[in-house]
Amino acid sequence: MIGKYRVLEQIGEGGMATVFKAYDTQLEREVAIKMIRASAFPLEGLQNVLKRFEREAKALARLSHTHIISVIDYGELEGSPSLVMTYQPGGTLKQVMGFPMPWQQAARLLLPVARALEYAHQQGILHRDVKPSNILITQSGDPLLSDFGLAKILEIGEGHTLTASGISLGTPEYMAPEQGMGRDVDGRADLYALGVVLFELITGKKPFTADTPMAVIFKHNSEPLPSPLDVPP
Repeated sequence: MIGKYRVLEQIGEGGMATVFKAYDTQLEREVAIKMIRASAFPLEGLQNVLKRFEREAKALARLSHTHIISVIDYGELEGSPSLVMTYQPGGTLKQVMGFPMPWQQAARLLLPVARALEYAHQQGILHRDVKPSNILITQSGDPLLSDFGLAKILEIGEGHTLTASGISLGTPEYMAPEQGMGRDVDGRADLYALGVVLFELITGKKPFTADTPMAVIFKHNSEPLPSPLDVPP
């Protein structure tokens, strides 16, 4: 048990958090709990992170859109900042990728995601980490954006991030050039990342790859955008 939640299984793990499928014993429904690793933060920065987490979680909970996953609870569980969201058993977009998709199908799939981003930007909230693994697929085949604002939550303070601890605030293969360089970003960075996802859906490949994250970021900044037409259909 974690609070009122009975953990059923672990369904995901990354550098910054672990995700569990759980059962809400009060509301009697399945949920997903994302527990951020408190051990990843320096002790002197943890309280600031918790305060920012509460502020950002409240903002996320106010987002109400058909194609954004609902945050139904937040708080500190077992000493870790945690978000409780609706559980989606359909998996992620990443799990169904790896081969070229007709562009018409790819556009239909991502158009609801673009509309979800537009709505969030109108509310003053950036995603900062749009990528296939953060696009959930419902049982009816509709996309849902998840992990809104987590990169912002994980900032320790002005000008400081957790990249030194091995936690990436964003994913290099999908980062806009200004985000990869650590500059201030706005909604255009999310649109760039969505464009990378569209490229990958259509071609089956990411536009830029390299042996190291920094090399990928360098390519996004310095190399011309590849044409999907250069990839064999």
